[in-house]
Amino acid sequence: MGGSSLATRLFVSATAWVVVILAITGVILSSVYRDATERAFDRRLNLYLRTLIAEVATPDEPADRQFQSLGEPLFDLPLSGWYWQITRTDTEKGETRASRSLWDKKLPKLEEHGAELTAAGVRLGYVDGPEGQSLRVVERPVDLGADGKFLVSVAGDATEIFDETRSFDYYLGGTFAALGIVLLLTTIFQVRYGLAPLKRISDAIADIRSGRAERLEGRFPVEIAPLARETNALIDANREIVERSRTHVGNLAHAIKTPLSVIVNEAGAHAGDPFASKVLEQADLMRDQVAHHLERARIAARATIVSTITDVAPVIEALRRTMEKIHRDRDLSIEAKADPAARFRGERQDLEEMVGNLVDNACKWAASQVFVEVTVVPPEASGAGPRLRIVVDDDGRGLSEAERAQVSRRGQRLDESKPGSGLGLSIVTDLAGLYGGNLTLNNAPIGGLRAEIMLPAV
Repeated sequence: MGGSSLATRLFVSATAWVVVILAITGVILSSVYRDATERAFDRRLNLYLRTLIAEVATPDEPADRQFQSLGEPLFDLPLSGWYWQITRTDTEKGETRASRSLWDKKLPKLEEHGAELTAAGVRLGYVDGPEGQSLRVVERPVDLGADGKFLVSVAGDATEIFDETRSFDYYLGGTFAALGIVLLLTTIFQVRYGLAPLKRISDAIADIRSGRAERLEGRFPVEIAPLARETNALIDANREIVERSRTHVGNLAHAIKTPLSVIVNEAGAHAGDPFASKVLEQADLMRDQVAHHLERARIAARATIVSTITDVAPVIEALRRTMEKIHRDRDLSIEAKADPAARFRGERQDLEEMVGNLVDNACKWAASQVFVEVTVVPPEASGAGPRLRIVVDDDGRGLSEAERAQVSRRGQRLDESKPGSGLGLSIVTDLAGLYGGNLTLNNAPIGGLRAEIMLPAV
């Protein structure tokens, strides 16, 4: 259960304890009720037993009147389940007198079944009676001295005890089942209510990641409040680090570009000098290298910050208008089709830079047409998020497989006549990778190059 949710853990553990406690309580209550029922039944039997003993102790009573005071008609009904028996034990003959209900049967002796005398001088136990009846028997040895020794037994139908106990168990089980359901529902409510603050924090963090919020706001229980405070402190520290990194990158760019500009200017003043030409060549290479690594540092720093949400359609339309203005002298047809619901899980500046590089590259190589399409791809697996698919096609000469591999490398250009440093596609690849995306190059249906980039969507 290591990967299960906290709610599941709490519910399962609470349910297990409820079941165990109810089961133990049910067994105890059933046992207590059975014992109480037996004691009540035994008191009834003992009442009859004492009456019989009193009758035995008054032998002067006429025989036809003896044993008529028990007051229980069941003792006269054959095989009714209620019996009494008096056996003389001090004679070899063992004279026995019994109730009419016993008919021609005899009650088993508890002594022969291993029952021990209680402190009250009686034996109690269950035996099998006539016709297979289950009987509860109480018997007592009576010593009347000169009048003889007797064993007095009274038996009652034990099904009364069993039926009472079974009925109690039935109602007890129904009551505990209803109680268990109520307790489980209460547990579900308590788990959901108790974990609601964690769900709020989860939703709040999701809002922060999606750009809908900047901090964890609201009041939380005292147990959760430290987590919220530490999370906010972590977010603040992260933003501070990112801002500081951006500042350092900007300062470094300024510190490097200024001396490079001075070198280029000084070398430019001696254009005819081979050494100056070499300096200019290397200075341009250094500038490209510096630009590349500074850009990687910039986007890496920006990618560490909590992401925001960017509407894609307005960005694509703005880029289309911008590229039309930049390349208006070439009479290019630049078309864009973007899903209005497409949203990028990242910063607008990064999206503009990635798509802008691709569209600008397509415009440089296109003969007359550039087409941009943006669609949202559903999740491929459970737990995965949707993907943003951006396709840029041109009708230029296209690239072979070897050429596509070459231009993907940093600083590589196939045509030096085209302006640029050769870093555009490399920057797009790096930036997309930081967002968990990728760039692929293929042949476009309209005859040129297709640049396809996959990015996280909302």
